[in-house]
Amino acid sequence: MIYRDDTLERETGTHVNDNNDHPPDRNELSARSLMLATAAANVCEENNAQNVVILDMRRATALFDFFVIATGTSLRQLGAIADEIQHKLEKELNDSRYSNHAIDRSNWIVLDYGTVVIHLFDEETRQFYSLEGLWGDSPRIDWRRNSSTTFNIEN
Repeated sequence: MIYRDDTLERETGTHVNDNNDHPPDRNELSARSLMLATAAANVCEENNAQNVVILDMRRATALFDFFVIATGTSLRQLGAIADEIQHKLEKELNDSRYSNHAIDRSNWIVLDYGTVVIHLFDEETRQFYSLEGLWGDSPRIDWRRNSSTTFNIEN
């Protein structure tokens, strides 16, 4: 597997491991995860999603680094946002999705990119499941600031 990603280095200033024989360290993985989460949040906003939030989950669980949560106003909009996120993360940023759930006409779409999990809800479903409340101790990321500056990653 090749770990070097010039896009990450160019966009974040984070140097990624040149030695393809060794996996990247935790800071490199966190920088990559934050870049993916921020890219997904930007796509949500560009497609008129509401209340877009990134939660830093690194201290809460070892399973993933970030949640991206957004609300759409219709099933069609949710599907379009999911399609655009997949295009951005897979085609432009060369990441691969582990799985997606409920992509066909659902009130809750989950896109799992391993270290980043994206939740797209309609308003009623988002309020019902209240992921921000469930994971209330997890800090929110100021992703609008991060999308235009170098990422600051701390373990």
